[in-house]
Amino acid sequence: MMKQVIPRHGILIGAALMVSVSIMPAARAQNGEAEKLLKGMADYVSGQKTLTVTYDSDIEVITSKLQKIQFTSSGQVQLSRPDKLRATRTGGYRDVEIVFDGKMLTVNNKDGKDYAQIEAPGTAEELIDVLRDKHGVVAPGADLLLSNVFNVLMTDVVEAAVIGKGVIDGVECDHLAFRNVETDWQIWIESGAKPIPRKYVITSKGIGEAPQYTLRIKDWKTDVAADAFAFKADPSFKKIALGDLSDIDEVPQGTTTKTGDKR
Repeated sequence: MMKQVIPRHGILIGAALMVSVSIMPAARAQNGEAEKLLKGMADYVSGQKTLTVTYDSDIEVITSKLQKIQFTSSGQVQLSRPDKLRATRTGGYRDVEIVFDGKMLTVNNKDGKDYAQIEAPGTAEELIDVLRDKHGVVAPGADLLLSNVFNVLMTDVVEAAVIGKGVIDGVECDHLAFRNVETDWQIWIESGAKPIPRKYVITSKGIGEAPQYTLRIKDWKTDVAADAFAFKADPSFKKIALGDLSDIDEVPQGTTTKTGDKR
């Protein structure tokens, strides 16, 4: 059996951790600067009316033998504020698509060759809450796209620090670290005029072995195809009730604990 986390080692890593101890007091003194950089990212993201983002994600599980196993997926998110969203996730075990046009939510299970639709009028942000609260779809990376992303991310933060600089896919970023009671999380924000979130890591401290969820944003565009939110069913797929969809989680069945939602 496995324990799953959402909100993911070696002599070299041990040495790096020893070095990091000496820089952390200075980093802790920069709480205000960390919040300022995060606020700049939040304002930039929430100011984009349309977005097309491609990503890779890693989620760790802990087996009954205390072995860490990672499951990796890739996908794309398209957003048109306030009420349109399309998200795909393809991994080794699932190929799933969610389409929302402001009135109808479609969950397209390409593996199972079926799909479900329910009426869900409202905004994309309200939809994210519905998916979390009623259907158990946590999607922690979705926090980065919310219009109130700063308030959401800063909820229950007890410590914030600017760690320094980092490079993600050749792009220089500001590396920030935050602590909550149950989780530690880090974010790498592109330096300069476009403070795009490039990497996001959530560590669940309340689970043994502290597994992590990692999101890496590979491509960020501020345009969306005109037909992005129109769902056209594959004629070979069967329409079923949402509750009858097979498991669409990115980790195969067999988990005993699912956690990691930072909020």
